[in-house]
Amino acid sequence: MLYTLLIILFIVVCLFLILVVLLQQGKGADVAAAFGGASSQTAFGPRGTTTLLHKLTTGSFVGFVLLCIGLSVMTARKSRSVTAGLKSSPAVAAPATPVPSPAPAAPDQGQK
Repeated sequence: MLYTLLIILFIVVCLFLILVVLLQQGKGADVAAAFGGASSQTAFGPRGTTTLLHKLTTGSFVGFVLLCIGLSVMTARKSRSVTAGLKSSPAVAAPATPVPSPAPAAPDQGQK
């Protein structure tokens, strides 16, 4: 249950990280081009958007890394617990007991 919840959260964080990285402005480009006009500059201020997107990118990256580490630890524990029973107590085959062969018939000494 927890593993499934972390997988879903991991996918959401991945998509959010992709979105935030794609929204960042390149060198020499302003954020107005991304929103379609210069009115966005007045909403966030000239440096406000860069700082906000930078913080969102940093936060989503930290979440991404923590989820990666957590999921890898949980997966390692899950796979180790499944194979631990197989590795610690291997199935030992019972040694085959030889079937005694019938004794060869001794020549009859009583007949002359």
